[in-house]
Amino acid sequence: MEPQRIFSIKDLNRYIRMKMDSDSLLSDVWIRGEISNFTHHSSGHMYFTLKDEGSRIKAIMFASHNQRLPFRPKEGSRVIARGNVTVYERDGQYQFYATQMQPDGIGSLYLAYEQLKEKLEKEGLFAADRKRPIPEFPETIGVITSPTGAAVRDIMTTLERRYPRARIILAPVLVQGKGAAPSIVKAIRTMNELDEADVLIVGRGGGSLEELWAFNEEMVARAIRASHIPVISAVGHETDFTIADFAADLRAATPTAAAELAVPHAGELKARLQQRERLLLQLLQQRVKRSRQQLASLQRSPVLLHPRRYMLQHAERLDMLRQRLSGNLRSRVQLNREKRSRMYHALMRYNPQEQLTGARSRNDAARRQLLQSMQNILKDKKSQLTSGVRHLDALSPLKVMARGYSLVYDEQEKRLIKSIHEVQPGDVVQIKVNDGQLSCQVWELKEDAQEHGE
Repeated sequence: MEPQRIFSIKDLNRYIRMKMDSDSLLSDVWIRGEISNFTHHSSGHMYFTLKDEGSRIKAIMFASHNQRLPFRPKEGSRVIARGNVTVYERDGQYQFYATQMQPDGIGSLYLAYEQLKEKLEKEGLFAADRKRPIPEFPETIGVITSPTGAAVRDIMTTLERRYPRARIILAPVLVQGKGAAPSIVKAIRTMNELDEADVLIVGRGGGSLEELWAFNEEMVARAIRASHIPVISAVGHETDFTIADFAADLRAATPTAAAELAVPHAGELKARLQQRERLLLQLLQQRVKRSRQQLASLQRSPVLLHPRRYMLQHAERLDMLRQRLSGNLRSRVQLNREKRSRMYHALMRYNPQEQLTGARSRNDAARRQLLQSMQNILKDKKSQLTSGVRHLDALSPLKVMARGYSLVYDEQEKRLIKSIHEVQPGDVVQIKVNDGQLSCQVWELKEDAQEHGE
């Protein structure tokens, strides 16, 4: 039986935390509740409890997230919050880590807003590389807003004040209510079909989330992104953010700010032009002054006062250079001739005809030397052969037999008989004499007396 594993408290809390972190529901959850025990710490983090009629959970919202809150949480506020649930290992207590929070009462709209924003962001609709630049000096401004609100007056007044030469085309639309979103989409498409405006301002004044909801519709965001004319969004107040703001090429905090971003300030342009005009005039005056000083310096120059004197000096120098050049050319010609001569002799050494003649001479000399060597070798070999023949002749047994000696072999003529002990009476032996061979039979063996005596 395996021994039971015993966990430390830290390991157990860590195991529970890992289980909770891996749960897809707990990693991104929306909850509704009432804030209690609220503390906004000096570090910027918010610590509080969320509770309802049946239960409660400890919660924390870090400063990096609560800085973007559109409201100020307080004790007793009813909110909906988004975040994840995990375990704080040190205390072994699970708690809710909030990343977003809104006052309760607009929960369904806010959830729809967040879901659409996340969807379009994943599609890349808000990507920075899809943003079009706003023209610096637009000729025509298209304004898409309500014709009766304060926003249109602010935009018109600001445009006329800053850049009166710009032409303004107003496209009146509904900015809240059921038909607002289709009205805004139609105006954007019409402006693009007319293709007269250089930039579009799309927006309205401030209001509640329900009043601004037309600018959170998906069709409006896609129409803004599909426009080939750059779009500046101007929806609500500085703290209001809509889907249209993220889709637009440039977001303005207010309608007045949108008008300021759309056109340059004529007075500032005029002042800038006047400043550059003064700078240009100053530079031209300095250039003229330097040119006059250069001209006066040239007029006092000895070269202009006595040009012939300098011409004679240059003529003398030219003669010296010509003489030096001529000498250098002669030296160069002589060097080239010597170089060509050396190259000619060097090439002649590699002339095929010369090489062939030399090769033939070397071949003839080698042939003569070879013949002489062969004759000397033959002569030496003949001398050695004659000496060897004489030596062999002197050692030949035939010479001995010519003096009366003979050789005795056995019957098969394979073995030379040197002793009487090598035969028996009746054996046939072969006796070679000087002029032939005798076939004989042994009748008697007689041992030499001297040898017997020993």
